[in-house]
Amino acid sequence: MSAIEGTAANESGTVPAIGHDDRVPLAVWVIAAAYVVLELAVSDRYGFQQDELYFVVASHHLAFGYVDQPPLAVLLARTTDLFGVNPAAIQILPALAGGAIVVLAARLAALFGGGRAARVIAALAVAIAPVFLVGMHVGNTTPYDLLAWTVVTVCAAMALLRDRPRWWLGAGVAAGIGLEDDYLILTLLAALVIGILVTPAHRAVMTTRWPWLGGGIALAIWLPNLVWQVANGWPQLTMASALHQQNASTADYIGGLPLQLLSAGLLGIPLAIAGFITLWRAAQLRFLGVTATLIVIYVLVLIPGKAYYVDGILPALLAAGSVPAEQWIATARRPRARRAATGVLALAGTVVILPITLPVLPIASLHTVSGTEQIADGVGWPQLAADVAAQDAALTRAGQPPTSIFTGSYAEAGALDIYGGPYHLPPVISGHNTFWLWGPGNASDTTVLYVDAEGQLWLHFASCRQLAVYNPPDQVKNNWNDLAIGVCTGPTGSWKTLWPSMKHYD
Repeated sequence: MSAIEGTAANESGTVPAIGHDDRVPLAVWVIAAAYVVLELAVSDRYGFQQDELYFVVASHHLAFGYVDQPPLAVLLARTTDLFGVNPAAIQILPALAGGAIVVLAARLAALFGGGRAARVIAALAVAIAPVFLVGMHVGNTTPYDLLAWTVVTVCAAMALLRDRPRWWLGAGVAAGIGLEDDYLILTLLAALVIGILVTPAHRAVMTTRWPWLGGGIALAIWLPNLVWQVANGWPQLTMASALHQQNASTADYIGGLPLQLLSAGLLGIPLAIAGFITLWRAAQLRFLGVTATLIVIYVLVLIPGKAYYVDGILPALLAAGSVPAEQWIATARRPRARRAATGVLALAGTVVILPITLPVLPIASLHTVSGTEQIADGVGWPQLAADVAAQDAALTRAGQPPTSIFTGSYAEAGALDIYGGPYHLPPVISGHNTFWLWGPGNASDTTVLYVDAEGQLWLHFASCRQLAVYNPPDQVKNNWNDLAIGVCTGPTGSWKTLWPSMKHYD
């Protein structure tokens, strides 16, 4: 009888330690440390990712909420005040969050009945999964969201499988902090409650005070942001509608499930599938099987184009899959061969995906490697600022000095804010997300230098003309190719009257 089958036979609702404790092996700590070192070693090779530019600027407009996220990740972006405005500074905490998830995955494997090998396999699978390599390499909401999901899962598993109800309080704290980072964790919380209610082995816990106390703690921590949403007309609902419309094409529906699997990597795909089966087969773990199923269905039905929205439950799936993987190795006639096969699969998967998940390639070679468009998004922001500054200077010499700069995206506005200081550019504004909420301030609309925004402006100005086209250096292909830089004059009204039509939420 396997460890998982043994836990399923226990009618008390508690999963015993099956002859070993829940400690995390030294090898797991080594894997976690290596993961953090790798993330930080390449943190500043390409430049700021677009969200990081936005978050750095937003961190100097602290509030209880923003149009597109709660305040936590923005607040944590203030690490640039301590270590300098550079990508390495903003990626310190995300890298540490990733290392913590590696360790917590091993802890989940232990809770699911796995021995030392299972715990190491779970940690390794998380450390080399594409989603955790790339997701923890950006200073936005993703790292802290994934960490919050994992902590809530560990706390719930401890409460249910080890009969330690006070861990629900820890789940509440983690959920509350998670809600101050990203609303996506509501998906986990709702699915988890349903999973517990439909699982006979655990539904009685909902009649005790502990889960409700945890929920109360989460609500109390979330309350400041919830009040902000109410006071500002629930902009998150507008954002959610926009995300659904932009990520629900036929191609999104067709590719949704394959992309969810690919995010786990070569080693992670079989482990995730095995983990899904394991969670459903074991009566004591079925609440997590139901939880994972509901999350996958929710994303596939409503926002299939955001396949990575399911990745918060991936550590639990990989941890559960590591238990049968350990048994598969241990029961072989030649266990060394199977261990070697596992290692080869892990190494091969890492080598294949590393160039498209982390900035390891020279910038000059990026245009020769397909699939690097996303990771190359950080290339070229200083050059964009220089090109805009050159057009600003040329217009000034021609007797038509720009009185403001309007950008189509928060990334471009953030780049000009961060890199434009030495050029003494006019005020930079945008209608994109929270930049719109901040408004135009005292910016003048007499002569507007625009970046990637002619479509938003031409109806409101007598004349708009293109001056230049920006492309990143070294023939890099990313989301910022062929950006039009131009000038608009003759506004039909002041920025104050035009501003409502400038709103752009996505």
